[in-house]
Amino acid sequence: MSPKAKKKIPLILVSNDDGFYSEGIKVLAAHLKGLGKVITVAPDQERSAASHSLTLHRPLRVKKLKEDVYAVDGTPTDCITLGVKEILPRTPDLIVSGINKGANLGDDVHYSGTVSAAVEGGIMGIPSIAISLMSREGGHFETAAHFAVKLAKKVLEEGLPSGVILNVNVPDIPLKQVKGYQFTKQGKRNYGDIIADRIDPRGRKYYWIGGDEHGFEDILNSDCNAVLSHHISVTPIRVNLTDHEYLETIRQWKL
Repeated sequence: MSPKAKKKIPLILVSNDDGFYSEGIKVLAAHLKGLGKVITVAPDQERSAASHSLTLHRPLRVKKLKEDVYAVDGTPTDCITLGVKEILPRTPDLIVSGINKGANLGDDVHYSGTVSAAVEGGIMGIPSIAISLMSREGGHFETAAHFAVKLAKKVLEEGLPSGVILNVNVPDIPLKQVKGYQFTKQGKRNYGDIIADRIDPRGRKYYWIGGDEHGFEDILNSDCNAVLSHHISVTPIRVNLTDHEYLETIRQWKL
């Protein structure tokens, strides 16, 4: 009998938008090592709200900090691009972005660097997960990491449809207080005044973008409702943004 072929060890690329030094990414990478080979490629500084931006106007630098940990002086999307195309020895079996300090619920997905890193993986056809913790201070990363391992294991086994990523939000509470998980749709966050204007010491006006959160809309089966009820939300997001239903309507237009 011929010897059995060795089972391929999964290769997992980990990134984020909080930077390589963030506690969230360290906890995530440590937990995922039980599933396979983990390589971290993350920004060298915080890149929150970087969205899906690529750095095109200057060269990028990659620094190897230690074995399997790399810092890039660019955006989360840059990290995924360089990680997959240049740094990793082969295409990863899974990309996991996080654990983000702060939720990425509802409309946040359009601005989030954490989600965009996963979306870049989805564009490349690689199963990808974005995971965020409902706290800007970063409390119970272990809760999020525990669920990330369970979900990552399932995705490695089952795969994901082409062009679909999973956006996960975890309540910032001890694991024992989590009431379970829900598969959800994208909800709607409400913000206050998004632009604050100030006067600098020389009397010139400047602006600060970043509105205060004013809660969520009550939408049944939404990601927002799930985390408010102490559930983990798992929302599938399509990379292709086409509204196919409305496409049939505008095809009737005469311009």
